[in-house]
Amino acid sequence: MRNLLRWETALVFLLVVVALTGQVSTDGSFLSGGNLFYLGLDIGEIALIALPLTLVIVAGEIDLSVASVLGLSSALIGWLWNAGWSLETILPTVIVAGAVCGAVNGLLVTRLGLPSLAVTIGTLALYRGLALVVLGDTAVADFPASYTSFGTTPLPGTDIPYPIVLAAVLAVLFGVALHASSFGRSVFAIGANEEGARFSGIRVKRVKLSLFVLAGAVAAIAGIVYTFRFSSARADNGVGLELAVVAAVLLGGVSIFGGKGSLFGVLAGVLLLGGLRNLLILQDTSTEVLTIVTGLLLLVSVLAPSVTRRVGSLRKAAP
Repeated sequence: MRNLLRWETALVFLLVVVALTGQVSTDGSFLSGGNLFYLGLDIGEIALIALPLTLVIVAGEIDLSVASVLGLSSALIGWLWNAGWSLETILPTVIVAGAVCGAVNGLLVTRLGLPSLAVTIGTLALYRGLALVVLGDTAVADFPASYTSFGTTPLPGTDIPYPIVLAAVLAVLFGVALHASSFGRSVFAIGANEEGARFSGIRVKRVKLSLFVLAGAVAAIAGIVYTFRFSSARADNGVGLELAVVAAVLLGGVSIFGGKGSLFGVLAGVLLLGGLRNLLILQDTSTEVLTIVTGLLLLVSVLAPSVTRRVGSLRKAAP
């Protein structure tokens, strides 16, 4: 826990450094209300998907299909809209479809005993392929302004976009579930020692299945937000987004091996990743460089805890 607090403190320090650097290098525009609004829009879907993925990784599993579920959800919105469905019916249907995608992942992992990494790499391709089958390479963009404005306008009187408000509400719910409930204690116990958790009476398979279902449902919600933000339902929406989400979660101090992490750290990781990407965009940096930076942050977030543990072990072993 002490190491985790140190990591979170370091993240907050880095956030301050990025903010000050951005403010100086952009002549004060980095922390302007307009730029912060677009920063919030840019990290909205990442923040949403990172919430349930945090619980999945703390439990010792991984879900790499979340961005494909987002794309499939977007494709379903477009297809059902073209079929004459109302959005009031489409949206809950899409969330249920996302939950079903998560349930498929969870059942393959918990009932067949398959590794979640292999399963979700497979469903990453499967769900993206289904999105292409559903909608093809076309785009649907004639949604009502009352819905698309959700992703393009701020909360009245503020520069806070609505997706961030949604992410904040869900963050409170997931934070309570992870850090202040018996369910959260079960998730940590499973990640730390699955066999021990099973012998202590925790229903490991049921807990893991529920986490994958949650990840799928929230990824579908992120697909709704993404579709309305760009006012375009496409099968390729969110391609590659899983890299940014996993990077943010691990950067937030969640152990890739499970059993450790906090939602506060993950939210700080999301902000740090989004802030760096936003700063690079303001500097007219190419998309390729943004991808490289995201990949480097992912490597650092995996390597840093291991290096810290080894240094700590060497210090303890030193006479």
